[in-house]
Amino acid sequence: MDCCAFCTASSYSIKPFFEALRSRYKATLYKDVVHIEIPINGVNHDVLYFSYGVTIVWGASKEKSAPFLEKIADYIQNPNPEIETDEFTYVYGATQKIIEDEITLPNEDILTKIAISQGIAQSVKLGSFETAIQKIFNLTKHIPEDLAAHGRISLSRRQIRKMMGELFLERNSINLHVDVLDTPEFFWEYPELETLYKMIANYLDIETRVEILNHRLDVVHELFEMLGNELNHQHSSRLEWTIIILIVIEVVLSLMRDVFRII
Repeated sequence: MDCCAFCTASSYSIKPFFEALRSRYKATLYKDVVHIEIPINGVNHDVLYFSYGVTIVWGASKEKSAPFLEKIADYIQNPNPEIETDEFTYVYGATQKIIEDEITLPNEDILTKIAISQGIAQSVKLGSFETAIQKIFNLTKHIPEDLAAHGRISLSRRQIRKMMGELFLERNSINLHVDVLDTPEFFWEYPELETLYKMIANYLDIETRVEILNHRLDVVHELFEMLGNELNHQHSSRLEWTIIILIVIEVVLSLMRDVFRII
């Protein structure tokens, strides 16, 4: 069977969404995660909606998950320009494990699926952050090259301000939500399930990827400061040239008045 994850937005308005679902589906709210059970052709599909903009569908392929994404459409905040996805398969067995993207679940309990989903949701959210950071690098990679080749940044003040604004928005968007990559509060209530989370988190290499993400955020911060310094330098240079021009005008006027007595 399939398990598919989708990061569709910055966040979901999870509580209003839960209230809207209660009258139509078997819905339960667990620590900012909404679970609904939807029977289709005699098969129950477990769908989990995480408040930080991730939907996970247990029992449906990526192609057949579209209706579940549509249910949250009216409760999305800041939709992603591109939906980040991940796919797994799962079976039931005596021992919990994950090998080559196939998850073996020890039972059919929804809490087990939620514990596993916590790691999958973090991974796909992290993937959306990684995509955003990569776009920043693609946008700004010519700046250090220009600085090395010409000793200055070949951008106008307006272009620098615009780029600083884009960097600021992207960096803040990630910083505001990066705390979702910590150990979820769900395990405060269900500590016995944390081993499942750690299993999937280790498999998806979440800890190392978070360290790399933080390092890249530091690089973006340094780039932001460099652009700010360049903007200040351009402003100072403009003031210096203005002062020089004013001095030249004053000297010319003095010569015309006192030496050549033209004025």
